[in-house]
Amino acid sequence: MTYEFVPGDEKVIAPGRTIKRIRALVAIAAFGVSAGDLGGYIESERNLSQVSGDAWVSGEARVYGNAQVSGDAQVYGNAQVYGNAQVYGNAWVSGNAQLSGDARVSGNARVSGNAQVSGDAWVSGNAQVSGDAWVSGDAQVSGDARVSGNARVSGDGLIVWFSNVGSENGTLTAYNAKDNEIEVTRGCFKGSIDEFLAASEKKHDDQTHLEYRLLIEVAHSRITRARK
Repeated sequence: MTYEFVPGDEKVIAPGRTIKRIRALVAIAAFGVSAGDLGGYIESERNLSQVSGDAWVSGEARVYGNAQVSGDAQVYGNAQVYGNAQVYGNAWVSGNAQLSGDARVSGNARVSGNAQVSGDAWVSGNAQVSGDAWVSGDAQVSGDARVSGNARVSGDGLIVWFSNVGSENGTLTAYNAKDNEIEVTRGCFKGSIDEFLAASEKKHDDQTHLEYRLLIEVAHSRITRARK
């Protein structure tokens, strides 16, 4: 094992449930960890597997229950991973994010901010979930999809994304948000459908703007149908 528990540095988080701080025994260059550096908190060795990688938990992050961090994944900041949740591959969970239930974060995916991923949800590929977004149920967020702000995605149909679109061949993502609004992200842009189309008309030529309008119509139709 490449880490140890720090004697006396533990927290009781529920009756019969204690998490303990870890300390690196060897350097983990990928995360800038030196031998002797303190890590975050785990409940038991099953929560952090380094059998096939350099997975690490740092800061004030907590991993407990049957949850597991493995591969070259990292959980840091004040993030919490619990239940049967899994973080693996090169995935990162950070900030105040919470991962619970049977949720999975894998590949190069990033979950950050105050985001919550729960249920059977799966965030994979190069996807990013951030802000106050909630992804739950059997929702899948993958590819280059970007979910942020007040997103409320509880099933596959409540998020739609299209890759290789626009003049920069980027990814357009549309998803269900709080109060059943639809938010759109594209590059640095995030806003409502009307705001996105207004920005597109102002910035792009007629052909590109038409492409975006058609994709938004498809996204709106799918998300509206999925709500029923």
